[in-house]
Amino acid sequence: VRRGLLDTELTCSARRNSGGAAKAPHTQHGYPSPGLSLLARESPRLASLKSNIMIEVLTTTDSQKLLHQLNTLLEQELRCQPKVSGLRLMESVHDNGLRMTARLRDFEVKDLLSLTQFFGFDTETFSLAVNLLDRFLSKMKVQPKHLGCVGLSCFYLAVKSVEEERNVPLAADLIRISQYRFTVSDLMRMEKIVLEKVCWKIKATTPFQFLQLYYSLIQENLPFERRNNLNFERLEAQLKACHCRIIFSKAKPSVLALSIIALEIQAQKRVELTEEVECLKKHSKINGRDLTVWQELVSKCLTEYSSNKCSKPNVQKLKWIVSGRTARQLKHSFYRITHLPTIPEL
Repeated sequence: VRRGLLDTELTCSARRNSGGAAKAPHTQHGYPSPGLSLLARESPRLASLKSNIMIEVLTTTDSQKLLHQLNTLLEQELRCQPKVSGLRLMESVHDNGLRMTARLRDFEVKDLLSLTQFFGFDTETFSLAVNLLDRFLSKMKVQPKHLGCVGLSCFYLAVKSVEEERNVPLAADLIRISQYRFTVSDLMRMEKIVLEKVCWKIKATTPFQFLQLYYSLIQENLPFERRNNLNFERLEAQLKACHCRIIFSKAKPSVLALSIIALEIQAQKRVELTEEVECLKKHSKINGRDLTVWQELVSKCLTEYSSNKCSKPNVQKLKWIVSGRTARQLKHSFYRITHLPTIPEL
């Protein structure tokens, strides 16, 4: 797993936004506090009036298309999501090597993140792969020895669904780079099983789609010169970190996306954007208490991720396992340097 890439995204984005190390406000427990929005201190009637005014402003501008897309996602949000009961079962299982656990699931998602970074795939590809994996694991009793094949099958389905055809790697190359021992035919058979269990519904509403729309709607309501203050790359990196924890697969995609944005706005002390968050919360019919709970969980996740207690596999060098014959060929080829003739000057 190469989590160094994700660490770099979080760190660099924070420095771009604040000119140095980003410091979020902390509570007495040591975690960044979601706090109270500006509208929470106002009367409910005034907050509702402001939200309605903002929606009217948005619907009279170029963001009509964005609002239509948001409404479509909200209607489809719950159709293709993991079974919460199945996810809870994985969380309750003890790690005995015979049954699927939350820890094994998280490790597999980190491997998929590593592949996403290696190939340069879009975050939507990773988010969809996690969705497919969790939907399958929450329905089926998967043995740990089959997890690698299941995870790579979900990843390959997401790649073929999201990425351009010319960027889709060969199945054999994907297996070789992942360093698994199963064959291409094994991967194809597992793909068919996954498709059957998710009822051939590959396209799903993901937190990344909501993150994009919420971010775009907030940007539309800002003056042009202030649109770069909220960094989307940092929000993406935070979502990737959350995907690596099974607990966030139990959240509605819209709630998780808005929690990440609201937490980042509060960490940057962008008080003027709290009204936009309140407007989006009301339009998406998100319960205020639910939003606060998930903000606290996101805050705890990001704090633990950046702490020294969290293991960071990126400190290990990338190792490739090769056969003895390949190793001998590599050693011999070291001495087979082709000397090019000198290029004459004109």
